[in-house]
Amino acid sequence: MHPIAYYDHLTFKCNGSVRKTGSGEPINLSCSDPSLPTDKSNLVYRAAQSFLQAAGIKDVVSIHLEKRIPMAAGLGGGSGNAAMTLLGLNELFGSPLGPKKLDDIAASLGSDIPFFLQDGPALATGRGDQIKTLPSFPALKGTAFLLIHPGFGIATAWAYQQLARFPEVLNGRHGRAEQLIAALNHSASGPGEACKLLYNSLEAPALEKYPLLQLFQDFLRSNGAVGTLMSGSGSTTFAIAKDQATAEQLAEKLRSKFGEKNWVAVVTA
Repeated sequence: MHPIAYYDHLTFKCNGSVRKTGSGEPINLSCSDPSLPTDKSNLVYRAAQSFLQAAGIKDVVSIHLEKRIPMAAGLGGGSGNAAMTLLGLNELFGSPLGPKKLDDIAASLGSDIPFFLQDGPALATGRGDQIKTLPSFPALKGTAFLLIHPGFGIATAWAYQQLARFPEVLNGRHGRAEQLIAALNHSASGPGEACKLLYNSLEAPALEKYPLLQLFQDFLRSNGAVGTLMSGSGSTTFAIAKDQATAEQLAEKLRSKFGEKNWVAVVTA
C-alpha cells in the first residue's frame, strides 16, 4: 500500500461541556457533502465514539469533514478519515491513548484503517491490519500518479464476494508483494520493471462488470503511462507517469478522449 498526497480535511473541536453518563450526544459531525451520512453509519463518527469510550472522555466534540476524495472509489477515503479521527482526537485531548491502543481500535473499525495511522508505504498482511512500514521507494522518486474516477463507485463487499467466481485469483500468489517491493527499491531502471509486477485480484470482477475501467487502462498505457492499475476495490484507476509534466499531459489526453465528467487528479509520488 502506498499513500498519496490527496486527502479530505478534518477539523476537531472540544465544546468544553461535560456530559452526564447516558445523556446527550457526544459527537456532532458535519460534512461538506450532504449525501454523506453524519450519524453512526459514518466511520468518522464510529472512530470518534470508540476513541471517547476507550479514553474515558465525556466531553462533547464537534468534527467537520471537508470531502474531496470521491466515495466508494477504492482510495481509502473513509478509512483514512477514521484513522485521522483517532490521531486528531488523541492529540486534542493530550494523548491519553498509546500507539498500541490506537492500532487496536483502528483494526476493530476496519481492516485497512491501521495503515493510515502511519504516513509511509507499507506491507499489509493478514486481513490488511498487520502493517509493516517501509521506507520510500527509490523507483518512484520524481514520478507522479494520475487518478481517474468515473463517477460511480464499487462496493468493497461486492468485489470480495465476486472473487469466488475467479478461483485463479482468489488465493493470490505467495511472495508477489515482496517481489514488487524489491523491484520498487531499485532505482536504476526507474519504475518500469516494478510496474510489470503491479497486480490487483479485485480487478477480475470489477473489469468484467465495468469495461470502462479496462478502456481507461488501455488508453493510459498506450499514451505514455509507465504502469496502470485499479486502486483497491475500485472504481478509481491510477497510472504512474515518469514525472508530473507527463502526468498532466496524460490527464489532458484523457479528458479529450473520455470527456470532462470524470474526476481526475494528478499527485506526486
